[in-house]
Amino acid sequence: MQRVYDFLRGHPTGVDTFWAVVLLLFSVLGLATDSVNDSPAWVSVPVVLALSLVVALRRRMPEKMLVLAVLAGVAQLVLDVPTAPGDFAMLVIIYTVAAQDSSRWASRLAFVGGLAAAPLSQLRWPVEEVSTLGRIFFTVVLTVPFALAWVLGDSIRTRRAYFAQLEERAMRLEKEREAQSKVAVAAERARIARELHDVVAHNVSVMVVQADGAAYVLDAAPDQAKQALETISTTGRQALAEMRRLLGVLRTGDAPESGEYVPQPDVGQIEDLVEQVRRSGLTVDFKIEGTPRPLPSGVELTAYRIVQEALTNSRKHGGPEVGASVRLVYFDDGLGLLVEDDGRGASHELYEDGGADGQGHGLIGMRERIGMVGGTLDAGPRPGGGFRISALLPLKPA
Repeated sequence: MQRVYDFLRGHPTGVDTFWAVVLLLFSVLGLATDSVNDSPAWVSVPVVLALSLVVALRRRMPEKMLVLAVLAGVAQLVLDVPTAPGDFAMLVIIYTVAAQDSSRWASRLAFVGGLAAAPLSQLRWPVEEVSTLGRIFFTVVLTVPFALAWVLGDSIRTRRAYFAQLEERAMRLEKEREAQSKVAVAAERARIARELHDVVAHNVSVMVVQADGAAYVLDAAPDQAKQALETISTTGRQALAEMRRLLGVLRTGDAPESGEYVPQPDVGQIEDLVEQVRRSGLTVDFKIEGTPRPLPSGVELTAYRIVQEALTNSRKHGGPEVGASVRLVYFDDGLGLLVEDDGRGASHELYEDGGADGQGHGLIGMRERIGMVGGTLDAGPRPGGGFRISALLPLKPA
C-alpha cells in the first residue's frame, strides 16, 4: 500500500488525468441522457473537453487552467450549455489556485469567479416553479461550495508556508549550532594547545638545562649534580601533574581521582615560578609594585602563563650569562607585567611574524591569552640589547 501511495504522489499529473477522464465520461453521459439540453454536440463537447483539461493540468499550469475554466464558463452562458458534471472542474481549479503560490490576480479571480458562478447560473437557467426567496436561498446554497473551496485552498497554502518557514528556521538554527560547535571546538583546541605549550616548553626547558648542568659537573661536583637531578625530578612531576589536569579536561565525564589534578596557577605562584627558574641557573630580579589583591581567575592564569613563557624564552634565546627581571604592577583598573632580559634577544621572525618553520608559538599563545581578557601586549627587542615583554591586563573584560 505504501508503494502505491508513493507512486501516486510521484505522478500527480497522471492522477489528475485519470480523474479528468472519469469526469469527461460522466459529462458526456449526462449530455447524452439530458432530454432538456437542446445545444448541439459541436457546442457542448468542446466545453466539456475544456473543463476536463482543466482538471488534468490543474497542478502543472494552475493560472492558465483558471483562465480556461473562466472561458469555458462564459461559453456555457453565451451558448446556452446547461450545467453538467464537468462543472465540478471549477471547484477543483478554485481550490488549486488558492492552495498554490499563484499570483495575487489569479487568487482574486478564483475567489470572485467562484462567488459569481452560482448567481450567473441561476440567472441563465432559473429554477422553475420556485419563489424569489427560494431562488435566493438556492443560489446561496450553491455559492457555499465555491467559497469553501477557496477558503480551504487558502488555508492549505498558509499552512504549507508556515511549515516551510519552520523548516527553514530549523535548518538555519542547525547551521548556527554547527557553526557555534566548530567555533567552540576550535577555541578549546587553541586553549589546550596554549596550555600544552606552556607546560611542556617551560618544564622541559628547565629539565634540559638542569640535565646539561648535571652532566657538566657530574665528576667535579657530585653534590651539584645530585641537586640538579632532584630539580629535574621535581620539575618532571609538576609537568606530569599539569598534563593530567589537561587530560582531565579532555576526558569529559570521567571523575578525577583525589589529588590527581592540580588547580590553575595564579599570580601568587609567580614567585615560586621565579624561584624555580633561579634554581635552573637563570638570574631573575622579581619585584611587586602596588597593593596585591584578588584578581579574576582568567587574569590570574594569563599573568602566570605570560611570565612563564617570557622566562622560558629568555632561557632559550638569551644566551649564556643572561639575566632577567620581572615586574608586577597593580593598578586601580588592571595588572601590568614587565619581563626583560639582557641577553641577545630573539630573531625578528619569532616576535614579529608569529613564528617560522613551526617556531614562535609562545608569543602567539601570549597574544591569544591577552586577547581573551581584553588586554594589550608589546613584545620586541630592548634598545640597549635583550628582549622585553610588556602586558596590561584589565580587571574588567573588554
